[in-house]
Amino acid sequence: MSLSHTYLNEKPEGQATYEMANLSPARTGLPFVVWVSQRDGAQHDVRVKVGYNPKLFPSQMGVYSIRPFAFVQGQRLALPDERLLEQWINSNLDVLIGFWDADIEYTEDMIGRITRL
Repeated sequence: MSLSHTYLNEKPEGQATYEMANLSPARTGLPFVVWVSQRDGAQHDVRVKVGYNPKLFPSQMGVYSIRPFAFVQGQRLALPDERLLEQWINSNLDVLIGFWDADIEYTEDMIGRITRL
């Protein structure tokens, strides 16, 4: 089965779920989309999801923890992009943690504090 055939059968979950905020390359300065969320009962520490497509195809997304920075599962980024993600996370660590912990309550406030790479 070809890779493109796999995606034909997969339906996007939408631009983002209500639990996640998607941050565009224009907002982050990264060559891919980053999804962030609040904890909302998750049993793991802060994570981000990434993908090259703004439509939410789970099989095309990678999951990275931020404390410490590490690939967790899914579609891994190319190594140069992974390094960019780590650099971006480090420059936005307080914002990502604040949003995760709901110290930053609103998505719009979190987005306003994000710095571009």
